[in-house]
Amino acid sequence: MNAFRHGLVIGKFYPPHAGHHFLIRSAAEVCERVTVVVMAADVESIPLDARVDWIRHAHAARPGVAVAGVIDNLEVDYENEAAWRGHVALMREAMKRGRRSDDVDAVFTSEGYGAELARRFGAADVRLDVTRATYAVSGTKVRADPIAAWDALEPPVRAWLARRVVVVGAESTGTTTLSLDLAGALRTRGGPHALTRWVGEYGRELTVRKLAVARALAGVRGEELPTVFDLEWDDADFEAVAARQCADEDAAAAAGGPVLVCDTDALATVIWQERYRGRATEAVREIARGMAPRALYILTDHVDVGFDDDGLRDGEHLRPWMTGRFREVLAEAGARWIEVRGDRASRLAQASEAVDGLLAEGWGLAAPLG
Repeated sequence: MNAFRHGLVIGKFYPPHAGHHFLIRSAAEVCERVTVVVMAADVESIPLDARVDWIRHAHAARPGVAVAGVIDNLEVDYENEAAWRGHVALMREAMKRGRRSDDVDAVFTSEGYGAELARRFGAADVRLDVTRATYAVSGTKVRADPIAAWDALEPPVRAWLARRVVVVGAESTGTTTLSLDLAGALRTRGGPHALTRWVGEYGRELTVRKLAVARALAGVRGEELPTVFDLEWDDADFEAVAARQCADEDAAAAAGGPVLVCDTDALATVIWQERYRGRATEAVREIARGMAPRALYILTDHVDVGFDDDGLRDGEHLRPWMTGRFREVLAEAGARWIEVRGDRASRLAQASEAVDGLLAEGWGLAAPLG
C-alpha cells in the first residue's frame, strides 16, 4: 500500500539531472500517482517543451508519473507573500492543464523551501538529499560545466548539449580521414570524451549499395558491369540521405560525449544535390533547416589532397567548384566555420585547436530567473 495518494515534484529542471530523477523515482515508489511540474522562465536557454519531454522520456516506464509544464516569469523571493501565491497558482494551473487534480498530500523536494511549499498545499513535507550527499549535482553545476556533470545526465539531455562538429568538403579532400582522426583524438582525453561518437556519411553507404545492386542485376542479364558513372540519382535519394544523416546524428549524440564529430550533414547534402541534380529541392533544404544547432563546421580544402579514385568517386574536375560552394553556403548560413589546409597532421592540429576554443567558451546557458 502506498504512503500517499498524490505526490508533487516541482522545479526548473534546467536541465534535468540525476538528483531530479532521484526525487521523481522516490515519489513514484510511495505515491499512487505523481505530478511533476516543470517551471521555466522565458529568459532561460533551454525551452520548456524540451525539459518536459526529457522528463517524460526518463520516466515513461512509470505510468503513475505525469509531467506538466508552465512558464513562470515571476520573481523568486521566499520572503514575498505575493511571489509565493503567484508561484503556487501556476503550479495548480499546470496540474489542472495536465488533467491532474491539485489535491496534493505529499511534496517532494531537496530544497529549503520544501516546508513552506508543503504547508501551502496542506501536504506532507518529504525532504530528500538536502546535502547532495547521494547525488552531488545541481542545475547550477551542470550549466557551469556540463562535461563535469555528464554522467548525471540522461541521453536526450546529452544530445541537446552535445557540441556538433561537422567536417565537410569536396570529393576526396580528406573529410572522412580528418573526422575519424578528430574523434579518435578526443577519445584519448578520457572521461566523458571517451564516449565521443563519429557519424559516417550515409550517402557513401547508399552509393555502395546502389552500385552493388546495379552490378548484380547486370550480371544476371549478362550485361557489362556498370561503374559509379552509370548510377542514376533522383531527388528522393537526396531526401533520404538528408533524413537518414540527421537520424544517425541524433542517435549518436544521445549515446556520446560532449562533442559529436560528423562526416557531413544535411546542409552538405544540399550542395551534393546541386552537384548531381543541378539544384536543391525545398524538401532537402527544409531538412537542413531543421537540424540541431551546429557548433562548428570544418571545411577541408582540396588543394593539398590528391584525388584518390576508390571506385566510388567521379568528380575530380568539380572539386574546386564544390570547395567554393561550401564556402558560399557556410557564409550565407552564418555558421561558425574554419577551413583547414596542409598535411594530415596539420589539419588535425587545426581542427583540434578550433574544438578546444569551442569548449573553452562553455555552453553559455543563461542564468535562471531568480
